[in-house]
Amino acid sequence: MSQTRIPCLLMRGGTSKGAYFLAEDLPSEPDLRDKVLLAAMGSPDSRQIDGIGGADSLTSKVAIIRRSERPGVDVDYLFAQVVVDQPRVDYGQNCGNILAGVGPFALERGLVPAQGEVTRVRIFMENTGQTATAIVQTPQGEVHYQGAAGIDGVPGTAAPVIVEFDDIAGSSCGALLPTGNVLDLFDGIEVTCIDNGMPVALMRAADLGCTGYESREQLEGDEALKARIESIRLQAGPLMNLGDVTRRSVPKMCLVSEPAAGGAINSRSFIPHTCHASIGVFGAVSVASACLISGSVAQGLARVRPGRLLHLSVEHPTGEFTVELQTDNGALVGCGLLRTARLLFDGHVHVPGFIWSGKNFGIR
Repeated sequence: MSQTRIPCLLMRGGTSKGAYFLAEDLPSEPDLRDKVLLAAMGSPDSRQIDGIGGADSLTSKVAIIRRSERPGVDVDYLFAQVVVDQPRVDYGQNCGNILAGVGPFALERGLVPAQGEVTRVRIFMENTGQTATAIVQTPQGEVHYQGAAGIDGVPGTAAPVIVEFDDIAGSSCGALLPTGNVLDLFDGIEVTCIDNGMPVALMRAADLGCTGYESREQLEGDEALKARIESIRLQAGPLMNLGDVTRRSVPKMCLVSEPAAGGAINSRSFIPHTCHASIGVFGAVSVASACLISGSVAQGLARVRPGRLLHLSVEHPTGEFTVELQTDNGALVGCGLLRTARLLFDGHVHVPGFIWSGKNFGIR
């Protein structure tokens, strides 16, 4: 056959969209698997016209899932960021939005049986070695997608997917404050480098000549600003134990300012070279966590009430993202959040046979 058929679910997870695969349905050899994913998504091409990617980093994502052999874990989840305009697949981070679809996928594919009104799916995140629990609505023994939960960045409402994280501090960088400092200085700009699920470098918007309330389009069009941010990112990466980040999508870069709509802090995040329409899940967790660290760039900007269980609203260009943080004697011990997900398409994605002809699947 001239094309290879690969079973695939296309799902929205949170404010992202991606292709979800069983690991067994893809090549086991990493380089070949990357070629298959690039072909499936249509990269490298700014339009991704020859694949199922959506020509945006938020819609060029892949989840690779397998039944887990780890004690107390249901499935292993590997996240792949397929770069839109380069022949490259990045595994250097988690994606909490795509994670929201992993529990529903596991149920749809029969990896986990429904357990009643709600099903708890324990997930091992291969990218960083951490675990999370997705709580999925399963009345009548199947995934329920309709509901009243709304999240900014997604139209309408859907059934909630609650995601509870175990300790994710230092998941990519080895420590919550990977440089060993609360504040670092790059190009004369004070920066807080933090990793509570996502490596993020926070800067005060005012220090870069911004208000922090600019639109995504305004920030996208400011080439001088983006060049300054990239210079800081390239310096911060090695000190965050990420090595040379020239070709990596981490650390994310975030401008912070005082909240404008009753939240804890306002944000404008770059992922890392384009301004996010909202903010990533783990990026929001890291930003919210910085609000609790004395001496960080968030100090004096954030509005946080004391308590052991905190709900911090991180404002972004299209709304807000509420993060639940648990503390014990001032130390971060856990976090959680509410997402939604929806199954969009169940079928096969086709890739050219000359790229991979290992398997051809009939209709399931």
